[in-house]
Amino acid sequence: MVNDATAVTSATAGAAAMKKATGMNKDDFLQLFVTQLKNQDPLKPQDSSEFIGQLAQLTQVEQSYNTNTNLGKLLAAANGAQEMSAVSFIGKSVVAEGGGFSLKTGDTPTLGFRLPAQAKKVLVEIRDVAGKLVRTLTAGTTPAGDGVISWDGKDGNNRAVPPGTYGYAVTATGSDDKKFDGKPLMSGRVEAVTLEGDEPMLTVSGMDVPLSTVLSVKGAT
Repeated sequence: MVNDATAVTSATAGAAAMKKATGMNKDDFLQLFVTQLKNQDPLKPQDSSEFIGQLAQLTQVEQSYNTNTNLGKLLAAANGAQEMSAVSFIGKSVVAEGGGFSLKTGDTPTLGFRLPAQAKKVLVEIRDVAGKLVRTLTAGTTPAGDGVISWDGKDGNNRAVPPGTYGYAVTATGSDDKKFDGKPLMSGRVEAVTLEGDEPMLTVSGMDVPLSTVLSVKGAT
């Protein structure tokens, strides 16, 4: 709700912006117009259409400024609400889009994914930060929806891989032998929130997760 003081402030700012852009505000222009009317020859009245057209343009400048100012305030309020929402996630468990994860010594991570349709075979390719293929995991018939597959932390030669950051992609084959992509999902507890940048970032299991990629949230456990 806009109170009287806010409306007056907005109107004043709009008038100031109009004067800066054109050299005069609406009141100045009207005064000039009235003076012209007083001094014109009654037998040869001047064409006022140009004055009226310019006045309309000045009014549009003022209204545009006020509209932009109000939109800016609304966006600022929306961003503030988004940041408060992100902070409330701390300590809660989330599921988000993304195939990045941090591997620690001895870990046997469970890798989540979502399929748009049932598959007769699912391939999960795990790569290191350099993009090198580390391991390919295979699952048989898998229904549409969310699924998981476990990794023992070893490469294709059955050797334990070093701790670090890894990523994975999901490819599936349907009953018609056509391939389609699955969506990698990560899950974990929100440890912290960063409010810098274009959108809040959640820290989940040591990984940065954009707030916009979060699919579900559960209460603190």
